[in-house]
Amino acid sequence: MSKAWLAFLALCWVGAAAAQPLAAPPTHPGTKLNFPQTLAGATMQGSAVNGATFSYRYIAGRRVPAGSNSPVVTSEFSAEMAEAEQQARGAGMSGFEKPAVPGTCSYGAIAFRCTVYSASAGNGRVYGKFMLTGYRDSYLKIIAEWTQADSATLADADKALAAFVPALLQ
Repeated sequence: MSKAWLAFLALCWVGAAAAQPLAAPPTHPGTKLNFPQTLAGATMQGSAVNGATFSYRYIAGRRVPAGSNSPVVTSEFSAEMAEAEQQARGAGMSGFEKPAVPGTCSYGAIAFRCTVYSASAGNGRVYGKFMLTGYRDSYLKIIAEWTQADSATLADADKALAAFVPALLQ
């Protein structure tokens, strides 16, 4: 197996965090500003008092449900795949191909919404396995990529992912 045949990209980003108990009062004593648990679609993540300083932290967005089948994950998956196709075209690739319907793949106890895609580049086809799930209130996105020139296969990628994903989630 080529040493450079497979590249991994693992991203975890927060959709939103759950509200936590307040340490500062809901109304700032000096300014009389109100800081409720939700404000204009944002959820209070926390607050603190440090001497005479009060701080209030809000997160806009929503919590990402665990797993691969929620409407939130399904929608994000579709948007990410559309962006991947657009980026491939922007990089000069052509013939972007993916199945009409994504599948589900599991590594360890984690199930992902996943698909395998490919596009033509100057030196043959580039392949990728794109996986997305909800994990600890966040999106977890993993992409494994390989090229036709490396003589790697989907089976090689799956073998590498079977070791990589559980190690990532320890």
